[in-house]
Amino acid sequence: MAEQETPKYTPATPEMVDEVLSAYPDRAKKMRAKHITVKTEGCASCSVKSNSKTVPGLMTARGCAYAGAKGVVFGPVKDMVHISHGPVGCGYYSWGNRRNLAEGELGVNNFVPFQFTSDFSENDIVYGGDKKLEQICREVKELFPTVKGISVMSECPVGLIGDDIESVSKKMSKELDLPIVPVRCEGFRGISQSLGHHIANDAVRDHLLGKKEREEEVGPYDVSLIGDYNIGGDAWASIKILEEMGLRVRNVWTGDSTIEMLQTAHQVKLNLIHCYRSMNYICKHMEETYGIPHMEFNFFGPTKIKQSIRAIAAHFDDYIKEKGEAVIAKYEPMMQAVIDKYRPRLEGKKVMLYVGGLRPRHVIGAYEDLGMEVVGTGYEFAHKDDYDRTMPMMGDNTVIYDDVTAYELEEFVNRMKPDLIGSGVKEK
Repeated sequence: MAEQETPKYTPATPEMVDEVLSAYPDRAKKMRAKHITVKTEGCASCSVKSNSKTVPGLMTARGCAYAGAKGVVFGPVKDMVHISHGPVGCGYYSWGNRRNLAEGELGVNNFVPFQFTSDFSENDIVYGGDKKLEQICREVKELFPTVKGISVMSECPVGLIGDDIESVSKKMSKELDLPIVPVRCEGFRGISQSLGHHIANDAVRDHLLGKKEREEEVGPYDVSLIGDYNIGGDAWASIKILEEMGLRVRNVWTGDSTIEMLQTAHQVKLNLIHCYRSMNYICKHMEETYGIPHMEFNFFGPTKIKQSIRAIAAHFDDYIKEKGEAVIAKYEPMMQAVIDKYRPRLEGKKVMLYVGGLRPRHVIGAYEDLGMEVVGTGYEFAHKDDYDRTMPMMGDNTVIYDDVTAYELEEFVNRMKPDLIGSGVKEK
């Protein structure tokens, strides 16, 4: 039987994009055309429009402000109880769909696998849910006496009826002697989960950061790992590398994190930011307020790992620089063995990406280490600075798409015929 011929890859062109968008009505076509571009040779200003409202009627993978605040930022803080304040649906459908790993005893100092909801009913919508929220806070403290804090994540109906979660949180915090953080993250706010990240950053800034001081003096090599949510344990892997370099990771925001880490994060020498989009706000605040510098790093793939280790070490003395080189020397043979095994099979293969958060740019180098070429990538909720960082990494005739729709991505794949599509859970 004859071997089936592999479909031939076709580079992206502006004409291809126009053809795909021609299926839309004129207004939708005009709007979507601003969000897609093909990088061409010598294009100094290739850019796409981003952080704007999705065209009504188009199916995309975006989330809401509640998803960004609860699902991304606050949810992984393990010794707090996070109340999804509103009808049961938001809490139920955000329960357990992110692989935020956390150590600890369930129900004692780790509440990540649990889902707490105020389960709003029609009666609560009509008469308000402030009294119900007060009672829930008391129940949380009674059922889980070791809990270190509570967050109140407001859903759409809570904002629409005007419930005063700030006053309730302040009252119950005093009554229970427990930090209770109101987070105004109603899903209708903003145009994607990105605003939810910002809202959550502001809530941490206003209610937690700097509220506690470690007795131990800040060491010269103390750092915080910011914007790493320990998806599948990736924060643990990053901590291992950083500690082998001689650094002391005092805080992680917020994978496998504690409320104390949020309160004392102002007591470090450097903030290392993994997911820039979701946590750059608080890093800028700490730099302006506490004088703590921050830098973005990338531990995906051998090349980027080595570059990041050296860039991080450059902020410290020769001791850390030497330790950093020792870490590279230790792991380089292992990484090279993986490359030697797989690169011959993967050399020249074409990849299209559509993944969440920072990965549309952070994983490009890892594919390139294996000899593969990324020919398309895009973000769900990026801002202009994300694309400014991404464009230099992309080659000519690659397609860049913002908030891409299911139809568009499928059509790009059908026309370009990449060998592999890298996606996250939602994008599949």
